[in-house]
Amino acid sequence: MPTKNTNRRNDENPKRIALALQGGGMHGAFTWGVLDRLLEDGRLEIEGVSATSAGAMNAAVLAHGLLKDGADGARQALHDFWQAVSRSADRYNPLRWAPWLKGTHSFGLDHSPLYAFADMMLRVFSPYQFNPSNVNPLREVLESQVDFTLLRKQCPIQLYLCATNVETGKIRIFTGEDVSADAVLASACVPTLFQAVTVDGAQYWDGGYMGNPAIYPLIYHCETRDVVIVHINPLVRRGVPITTAEILNRINEISFNSSLMREMRAVAFVTGLIQQGKIDRGEMKEMLIHSIRADEAMCALSVASKYNADWAFLSELFERGRHEAEAWLMQHYSNIGQRSSIDIRQEFL
Repeated sequence: MPTKNTNRRNDENPKRIALALQGGGMHGAFTWGVLDRLLEDGRLEIEGVSATSAGAMNAAVLAHGLLKDGADGARQALHDFWQAVSRSADRYNPLRWAPWLKGTHSFGLDHSPLYAFADMMLRVFSPYQFNPSNVNPLREVLESQVDFTLLRKQCPIQLYLCATNVETGKIRIFTGEDVSADAVLASACVPTLFQAVTVDGAQYWDGGYMGNPAIYPLIYHCETRDVVIVHINPLVRRGVPITTAEILNRINEISFNSSLMREMRAVAFVTGLIQQGKIDRGEMKEMLIHSIRADEAMCALSVASKYNADWAFLSELFERGRHEAEAWLMQHYSNIGQRSSIDIRQEFL
């Protein structure tokens, strides 16, 4: 449990950033760790957050905690949320790790007969068949951890939650008075697991299909030029996948990174025009892009682990996130407000 950090380093003028948080199931605990370390450091001010799926959950909880008690409140809120997720899984999730494998690094699901059976059933039956009552334990967790009514009235940051309209295929950005538990659940609605979420008469699936996450709200609406992307889905995975699970997992990673890569292409194009003097700097904003990721660690995790809410596993991802955020702060804090800390063309194009 996080404790109040009385030694937090605070500049007189903290540097302002916007965050872009990807989704990825229980791997979102990595983002929890990143946020915890950035909040603990205290030298950054978060102006806005664009987020999808598990990232949207982190974003809503972050905003709720900031509203309640600043950075310390946000750290505590994130800890309590992920602990509640783990406890909920203990009660509801049939895909818990195999008891006989408890304590092993594999965290069990990869070798669980129950997971293999459930995975097969998900390819045969839709959530409208195996879950006709549309039970979603995440709703209970969200509503118990986040005061959405208060958040809609006085959100301390600009919040943009991404979802995909099932019928039109267009992206929907929930913000301001539209932020609700339904909006977060829509952003995190994996269509093979949950029935589409209805908001204002429209049906929504996971936002990762059209924006994982969307960068353009941060460009248009935030004053800061600095966007820090917290990656969950590896951009690069060496080797050709062989098994069905590996193939489907890589398809999912590529699909959920595609919208981000398209936006980065546009950012690189505009940046090039500005730097070449073809566009006046007063006409368009030159964005500064930063990245916190752990591709090697994420590549080592199987698709099954995205459903693993065991506290030991979530805690390991949390520590990995803190480690990567610490390394990023040490190497790139000075770049904030000055330059991008990644080569956009090399990373995304």
